[in-house]
Amino acid sequence: MEPSRGTFSIVAFDPENGDVGVAVQSKYFAVGAVVPWARAGVGAVATQAAGRAAYGPEILDLLARGLEPAAAIEHALADDDRRETRQLGVVDAHGRAAAFTGSECNEWAGHATGSGYAAQGNILAGEAVVAEMAHAFETTSGALAERLVAALEAAQAAGGDRRGQQSAALVVERPGGVPESREGIDRIVDLRVDDHEEPIRELRRLLELHTRMALVLETTGLYERREWGAAIAATQASLERFPDDPLLLYNLACYESLDGRRDDALAHLGRALSADPAMRETARADSDFAAIADEPQFQALVGA
Repeated sequence: MEPSRGTFSIVAFDPENGDVGVAVQSKYFAVGAVVPWARAGVGAVATQAAGRAAYGPEILDLLARGLEPAAAIEHALADDDRRETRQLGVVDAHGRAAAFTGSECNEWAGHATGSGYAAQGNILAGEAVVAEMAHAFETTSGALAERLVAALEAAQAAGGDRRGQQSAALVVERPGGVPESREGIDRIVDLRVDDHEEPIRELRRLLELHTRMALVLETTGLYERREWGAAIAATQASLERFPDDPLLLYNLACYESLDGRRDDALAHLGRALSADPAMRETARADSDFAAIADEPQFQALVGA
């Protein structure tokens, strides 16, 4: 007998930068390998209940051919003799959304759609799970990834999967990726928690780590163009959110050293090494600190 995949998920589109994404939680091992599918410039799909992973790429191909989400769902399910056991949520890169909940999905099962999103779930504590998921997405500000995780958190607070928790995932794609990124792909967030007592809480922790690293890397282009002042300003803005992050502090010290701000560079390097002493060896050999390498304070900090 196929195990039931009690699941709640949300697929969404952000018109500001063209992001499409999916967030999902389930009392099911490694739900991220089955449910969430996204393609930059095309849309996002969640395939769940008696989930058929192949519906992800199939529906994305239909969206790419110009079908609207509702038509893509109907086309995909047309010859499926198990269609009433399926649940699908789809959004395209125009913000159009649709969902389907088969009549044989285990209770409580249902969905809600709104501008730029579709929220759906099955084997839930009740209708409030989907309602709160949709409400949280509509009322949360920030990047799409943040809004998607906030929606999962609200769904769980409303009771979530009535069997409990096990895995969660978050996928976001953006046309052209992140211009300053060295990765060269459209997938800008790809996080999975395959087996955890509190997968949404862990997903939130991973998203915070991901966000910190993204902020560290976003000044790469400014560094390469030797725009030290702009790099300093951007890093200071990032530190307002994560004031004790050692990598942000270290980068700020580098930029300040390169810009001739010796005292500031020494102060921020000291804070970075205090937070992460393992960076001391890196700092000792870092040519970005050439301007302050002869300072007794620098030598004391790096153990030279």
